[in-house]
Amino acid sequence: MYGSGRGLEVEDTAPYKETSEMEIGSSVVCMIGDEGSRVVWSGHRDGRIRCWKLRDDDHVIEEALSWQAHRGPVLSIAISSYGDIWSGSEGGALKVWPWEGLGKSLSLKMEQRHMAVISVERSYIDPRNQTSAYGFANTLTSDVTFLVSDHTRAKVWSASPLTFALWDARTRDLIKVFNIDGQLENRNDMSAFPDFGIDEDAKMRIATASRKEKSQSSLGFFQRSRNALMGAADAVRRAAVKGGFCDDSKRTEAIVISADGLIWTGTANGVVMRWDGNGNCLQEFSYQSSGILCMFTFCSRLWVGYSNGTVQVLDLEGKLLGGWVAHSGPVIKMAIGGGYLFTLAYHGGIRGWNVTSPGPLDNVLRAELAGKEFLYSRIENLKILAGTWNVGEGRASTDSIVSWLGCAATGVEIVVVGLQEVEMGAGVLAMSAARETVGLEGSPLGQWWMDLIGKTLDEGSSFVRVGSRQLAGLLICVWVRHDLKPHVGDVDAAAVPCGFGRAIGNKGAVGVRLRMYDRILCFVNCHFAAHLEAVSRRNADFDHVYRTMAFSRQSSSLNSGAASASVGVSMPRGGNAVNTFEARPELSEADMIVFLGDFNYRLDDITYDETRDFISQRCFDWLRQKDQLHTEMEAGNVFQGMREAIIGFPPTYKFERHQAGLAGYDSGEKKRIPAWCDRILYRDSKSHVGADCSLDCPVVSSVSQYDACMDVTDSDHKPVRCVFSVKIARVDESVRRQELGNIINTNKKIKVMLGELSKVPETVVSTNNIILQNHDSTILRVTNKSEKHIAFFKIIYGQAHDHRARGSFGFPQWLEVSPGTGIIKPNQIAEVSVRLEDFPTVQEYVDGVAQNSWCEDTRDEEVILVLVVHGRFSTQTKNHRIRVRHIPRGCTTAKKHYDDKPKTSGQINALHRSDYQQLSNTLDVVEQLKELAQSIEEEPPLSRRGLL
Repeated sequence: MYGSGRGLEVEDTAPYKETSEMEIGSSVVCMIGDEGSRVVWSGHRDGRIRCWKLRDDDHVIEEALSWQAHRGPVLSIAISSYGDIWSGSEGGALKVWPWEGLGKSLSLKMEQRHMAVISVERSYIDPRNQTSAYGFANTLTSDVTFLVSDHTRAKVWSASPLTFALWDARTRDLIKVFNIDGQLENRNDMSAFPDFGIDEDAKMRIATASRKEKSQSSLGFFQRSRNALMGAADAVRRAAVKGGFCDDSKRTEAIVISADGLIWTGTANGVVMRWDGNGNCLQEFSYQSSGILCMFTFCSRLWVGYSNGTVQVLDLEGKLLGGWVAHSGPVIKMAIGGGYLFTLAYHGGIRGWNVTSPGPLDNVLRAELAGKEFLYSRIENLKILAGTWNVGEGRASTDSIVSWLGCAATGVEIVVVGLQEVEMGAGVLAMSAARETVGLEGSPLGQWWMDLIGKTLDEGSSFVRVGSRQLAGLLICVWVRHDLKPHVGDVDAAAVPCGFGRAIGNKGAVGVRLRMYDRILCFVNCHFAAHLEAVSRRNADFDHVYRTMAFSRQSSSLNSGAASASVGVSMPRGGNAVNTFEARPELSEADMIVFLGDFNYRLDDITYDETRDFISQRCFDWLRQKDQLHTEMEAGNVFQGMREAIIGFPPTYKFERHQAGLAGYDSGEKKRIPAWCDRILYRDSKSHVGADCSLDCPVVSSVSQYDACMDVTDSDHKPVRCVFSVKIARVDESVRRQELGNIINTNKKIKVMLGELSKVPETVVSTNNIILQNHDSTILRVTNKSEKHIAFFKIIYGQAHDHRARGSFGFPQWLEVSPGTGIIKPNQIAEVSVRLEDFPTVQEYVDGVAQNSWCEDTRDEEVILVLVVHGRFSTQTKNHRIRVRHIPRGCTTAKKHYDDKPKTSGQINALHRSDYQQLSNTLDVVEQLKELAQSIEEEPPLSRRGLL
């Protein structure tokens, strides 16, 4: 929340107010704003629901109400059309907190509210108890991860990863249960346990414990170990295959409802699904292979945030309007305010995007800003030291590390080190595969190497470690000079196994990606297939790494396929359309990428003795003509678009350990031909030689040093190092924002376009006063008088006299408004039905059991409905207020006040002519209400009964 924030904010941040620290375990899981009550409701990991409000006097956030809602975390929360709060938790737990109890507690003074906590905690309704008679209760056992209130039809959607349930918001009855494919769930599914009154999460714990005991009693230790390792390897293999074959990839990760009343869901495999309000899947759209993490809808647009940092914009027909890379990490949340879409990344970064983009305004702004590029562009210079070494399962001395990296690190800003064969062996590889399946990586030996190198680099004083990744024997680590740490962000890591069916890490690659001056730099450490004749396998290893390496750290629920932008295919429900367009690899989107490692390419068509002779004569140019990597790159078969500095050092493989000089080459029985196995290649932003560094070509690099440390003898490989001189063009965002503001404020064409886009269409309502009695149903007509602008509306509950708003929409139980939201095309009329329902006997619940009851016939005799209208791209609104009254049964005096003439049964739904005044704006409505209030005050008390 934002307030004055004076004295509380950190330097260079927006003014803010924050709550005091709460107890451990109470982190916020979900939140929802309540416009009607002007509070925020939050669900917490400790199972509590809290209500927050901003004090008017000092703008301090205070806790207005708090109670224990669930045993497990509150995973989802929503406010229904009748003001009730719905909350979901683990094991299918779903509770409804009626507004009557909440409103009563909020109306108390602060010192009295602690007394109401116990009654609130026991006032819930468990709608699942009402489903047992229909045979659905046993299907509602999955975590309720999403709750969405459909105010158009007064329904509530509860969603688990693979199933949905549709509820009536008024009666809290279950309407249907269906799965991700739109198929109805089998209501006859029976639980494995009889219901003895225990809750569902307890049943799940019993089931898990029972299966575990049975497994442990029937399998021996070695058999279980073997199965675990085989299962781990198989899981890694399946994760490496793009798309996989597990239905879990279709799990729901996001759900929203659009202005036209349709529901949109996003899945872990990047599919957007469109549903009608009755739970029928209408269409599927696939525009990305990355998992969807969040969605947001506003007016006629739908924004989709992906795990690879991409945001896409769709219209309400599902057509892709555009997309861009919003962050280099997963986009986990989106919100709209002040005409901007704000995106929150997993690493905490927030960025804002104009809601009109993509649109006609973009080209004008882009052209204007391009002419001022010299004002906000900056060129930064830095040096990068990259080193690679196959350590052959050995340990190096401090002197070896100093010889390799010590002097070379002087004057550089980034140090990247890649090691191969840190540790090998079948046991190590199997354990690494098992740990990878549960999200664990690294080893004590890998940590030893990082600590040794960090000590050499004076880690902590001169350098700071920003990222690392280990996969079995592969290890990569990145250090950045301490004073540049503030310019580094979005650090992420990835690993791709290439050994034994693309599942084991004896061969493969590990990478680290980071953002430096808002440019993406990637470093990838590789170890490819060995042996002279395995050229095609090495090429295939590179291709697999390049295409499938995905840096976005995704949860186990996300697809691990390559994250990328791709052209999508719309798939009608039941169709067989398939996205045949290949995804772009993440590595291709980097501004600069460095490949280093033991690529294992050898020398062709030359003998051992001939090679030794050329080495002794330092004829490296001639030897390079025999180099397999050189030949394959020339043919375009591998490392396409990358470059390597001129090799001026002897082949780095294979040597006898602890034997100095060139005499140390393998002289044993095999006499392996020396080769340049250990290499460093790179690509920057240059599309041609001689390109200058600019915002269009943001990263330009050159090599100032490329050599091997021939005096290091701890391994059969020699360590290699390369120093890059890099220029990075960046944008000074503060200057750019200032220039953008100047353009918007001074450019007349842009001001006219913005004014037109943000315009709220003029609308009129057919009446501002509605009287209902005995199942009356009145049609409220809303006319869009604009010739070309679409109007979007919603109807919410306003406050009348001493009545407290029942949440954001919060209609009383006796009133049905349908639709509660909608779209009105230019020069069109929307019809809203306002209906008087039966006056049900309202029941007060204690621990889910009805206790006291009363009839609403004598309650809530008057409400104010607020019809909120906004335009296609405007966050500003115009409001109409409509007073709705019902006449209690048996009361005729009040009726006479509004209609002195008796009505026939055929006239009962028609309003008196005087009530149908065309009021075009809120001010007219207010004046009309003032006059009406004065006329009511002049009546004797008896005639006002039932009206106020």
